[in-house]
Amino acid sequence: MGLQSCTFRISPFSILKPLSKHSNFPPAFNRIPSRFHRVHVTRPLTFLARALSSSAAAAAPQTTATPPAASDTTDESKGTKVPQWRAAIDFKWIRDNKEAVAANIKNRNFNANLDLVLELYDKLLNLQKEVERLRAERNVVANKMKAKLELSERQKLIEEGKTLKDGLVTLEEDLVKLTDELQQQAQCVPNMTHPDVPIGGEECSTVRKTVGKPREFSFSIKDHVQLGKDLDLFDFDAAAEVSGSKFYYLKNEAVLLEMGLVNWAVSEVMKRGFTPLTTPEIVRSSLVEKCGFQPRGTNTQVYSIEGSDQCLIGTAEIPVGGIHMDSILAESSLPLKYVAYSHCFRTEAGAAGSATRGLYRVHQFSKVEMFVLCRPDESNFFHEQLIEIEEGLFSSLGLHFKTMDMATQDLGAPAYRKFDVEAWMPGLGRYGEISSASNCTDYQSRRLGIRYRPEVSTPAKKGIKGNSATTQFVHTLNATACAVPRMIVCLLENCQQEDGSIVIPEPLRPFMGGIQIIAPKYKQA
Repeated sequence: MGLQSCTFRISPFSILKPLSKHSNFPPAFNRIPSRFHRVHVTRPLTFLARALSSSAAAAAPQTTATPPAASDTTDESKGTKVPQWRAAIDFKWIRDNKEAVAANIKNRNFNANLDLVLELYDKLLNLQKEVERLRAERNVVANKMKAKLELSERQKLIEEGKTLKDGLVTLEEDLVKLTDELQQQAQCVPNMTHPDVPIGGEECSTVRKTVGKPREFSFSIKDHVQLGKDLDLFDFDAAAEVSGSKFYYLKNEAVLLEMGLVNWAVSEVMKRGFTPLTTPEIVRSSLVEKCGFQPRGTNTQVYSIEGSDQCLIGTAEIPVGGIHMDSILAESSLPLKYVAYSHCFRTEAGAAGSATRGLYRVHQFSKVEMFVLCRPDESNFFHEQLIEIEEGLFSSLGLHFKTMDMATQDLGAPAYRKFDVEAWMPGLGRYGEISSASNCTDYQSRRLGIRYRPEVSTPAKKGIKGNSATTQFVHTLNATACAVPRMIVCLLENCQQEDGSIVIPEPLRPFMGGIQIIAPKYKQA
């Protein structure tokens, strides 16, 4: 805990010379909406709305229905837990585009039962019609009761009304159960996919751009593990005793390097109009699910806290996505662009082998994450802007890397399209992922309940106060500005010198107290 506390006290903005020179914060701070423009909306029972991805189906109409809240209950007859929340999924659109949705599920190799989803949806529609029929009949009986009637006739109507009421109670209970079952199945259906995304496994991903060339060394190179040992930068053995495998202590200049990377990344991204945040690192399981992750699924990457509904975050994308949950934003406040610093925690289930040694794949690490909420017509533009920011950051450090357009089977459920940055790591002798940028379109916002109200140019009708424009779901995007351990791997291995020292790239030096070289503390034997 001491190391964590130290990290929070120092980072990310407290001791930066480059930032401390400016007394006025950048314009990004003025973009924070008052109380985040949180407007809670009343949730109706019906929740049929448009939805897997608005960019994937421009022809589908926009709707405004909001999913109803649902408590965490247990179906005693089946002993299963029903959903705590409901997504605004447009089942009609899925039904009308069944072939495209089925092909998308196949291309992404997802275990979603589309036939069952559509079967449950048809049952739901029929059940809703039956409920409406009984309600109409009950209203007819209630109207008849208002007239002057013989006692026998009134008694007959009372009995008929009671029968209708009992029938309605049963059907409405069935409707709730069917709704929950439909939600549970439909939430396994992934977002639609950008038409230019390569189809297949990770090996089918295509190179969008290559920056620089691998550095040529005139001496025998070391990997970051050996460099860290020689320079007294890491302690994996002590961390293994304290916490287990895949944990680490950073020491000496490695601590300054982590702080420097975080503050450098935050300050550079802030120049592009992003608002800085630090986030909670424990969140509700329901928020993790709404962002498209499975906190309690098989081989989950999420650490869940036993006996609670909380999890440790695997990325700041999750708590940042929750800031505007169940809100209606003003169109004038968009885009909202955040750069968030947090620790991240991942189980790394199934990860093993030499490719995961050292700092490359660990359970806890620091990361700077970018997150954007925007209008649907702007998300492709901001996706390109995010990858451009990433490429600019890594280029300025002199890294050799390639930007990949990731294939369908490498996309998580929320991603409409994902670009990965893979940097050359000479000590490991391969490229390794150091960043990604995903356009999630409206997949997350439909689960998080984040909408915006478009501004209207025509005056409101007489008698109608305020803006009556139909609300729409925002699009969300996320991208990694700096995953600290992977960046340390890249910098140590690419910037090593023949004498065993490490040259610090110039952009990082002001954020490390002017340190230019990490030199051995004693002569090598």
